[in-house]
Amino acid sequence: MTEQLQLDTENSDRAYEIDADAIELILDAVEDGDRDHLIDLLDPLHAADIADLLEQVSSKERGALLALWGDAIEGVVLSEVDEGLRAEVFEQIPDEVVTEAVRALETDDVVDLVEDMEGPQQVRVLEALEDADRVAVKQSLQYPQDTAGRLMQRELVMAPPDWTVGHAIDYMRGEADLPENFYNVLIVDPRLQPIGKVALSTLMAKPRATVLADIMDEDFRVIPASQSQEDVAYAFNQYHMVSAPVVDQEGRLVGIITIDDAMDVLDEEAEQDIKLLAGVGDESLTDNVFDTTRQRFPWLAVNLLTSVLASVVIAQFSSTIEALVALAVLMPIVASMGGNAGTQTLTVTVRALATKDLTPANAWRVIRREVIVGLMNGCVFALIIGGVGIVWYGSPMLGLVLGMAMVGNLIVAGLAGILVPIGLDKIGIDPALASGAFVTTVTDVVGFFAFLSLAATILL
Repeated sequence: MTEQLQLDTENSDRAYEIDADAIELILDAVEDGDRDHLIDLLDPLHAADIADLLEQVSSKERGALLALWGDAIEGVVLSEVDEGLRAEVFEQIPDEVVTEAVRALETDDVVDLVEDMEGPQQVRVLEALEDADRVAVKQSLQYPQDTAGRLMQRELVMAPPDWTVGHAIDYMRGEADLPENFYNVLIVDPRLQPIGKVALSTLMAKPRATVLADIMDEDFRVIPASQSQEDVAYAFNQYHMVSAPVVDQEGRLVGIITIDDAMDVLDEEAEQDIKLLAGVGDESLTDNVFDTTRQRFPWLAVNLLTSVLASVVIAQFSSTIEALVALAVLMPIVASMGGNAGTQTLTVTVRALATKDLTPANAWRVIRREVIVGLMNGCVFALIIGGVGIVWYGSPMLGLVLGMAMVGNLIVAGLAGILVPIGLDKIGIDPALASGAFVTTVTDVVGFFAFLSLAATILL
């Protein structure tokens, strides 16, 4: 039976996806109240796949599944559940099950879980941890959210420089609480400041008598505990790091960040930028109708205001439109093309700012490029839309107005798409947060104004 729940890795369109038949088998076991069968079905699945399953079923089905699964729930599954769904999942699981599940987690995963819990439940989970783990988690929670201090794990392997390879190997073999995954032995001085690292591959390749100081790599980067997690993820990606020590203000070793946590942050930041550009905030598929409506409403309200502003511009040329009705038919084309061009530039710019590819050193070169791109695309589409105006309405002058407005608006769209996010970034506002509304407003207003003012001047 469990073979039916193996994920399909051959079909590239649906790779690593739990299919509907597998979900139906699991829900049937839940409906039948067959706990043993449910556990047999879930056992072959990775924790991340079980988390996906919980996110795909309804709230009622999810509650029934969790209730039947009971104390077999593993903490790693809870750590994989989408943050927007964790509060609901925690409410559907008895506190004693939650506390037992999180005991096996490493400190960074425990911190990730408890920081989203309500006060009383957070206290109960912390009290269930072993003394050393509880102290480590509380210390991590003292760091600001979204910093390296919250992201790091306390479990690590360190050694003094005068140890030999044999000392290090014997220590690791005799230590009961080694991290689940680690890649380096960190070398520290008497003040617990990291001075080097020895990769496990290097350690295993050297004779036991080799002194760690002779084989340690002194070319490594440390992460300040106060550094933002976005900068941490950038450093991992930029410098191809697998792990990095985290230090406090005095430079003492307090934890370590590994590649899996850094990649999670990269994924979160990319997802956040996409959502902010679309104006959907922190929305997820598991949100209910009310929450989704509430999160989308402010952005739609902003869009309404920008639309009103564009309408005010159009109203200034009402007599021009009345004199030449064709303008009402054609003017949305200019504004729409400008909006699309601005969105293209905006998307590239916001991502370039996030990855630090766009800096003051190359900003003006990129701005010039966008102006030239806008000019070239504007000329091409001016010929196309100008021809449409001539053929459709038999007016060469109308075609000229269309073409001129198209060129102007695409140049402005390129400028707005890059200058708006750069400007917001300069004043400390996330460029993904409000750039879309500003760029759309600029392209709509300029597009309508350029087209209608040219029409009033040339055609009437």
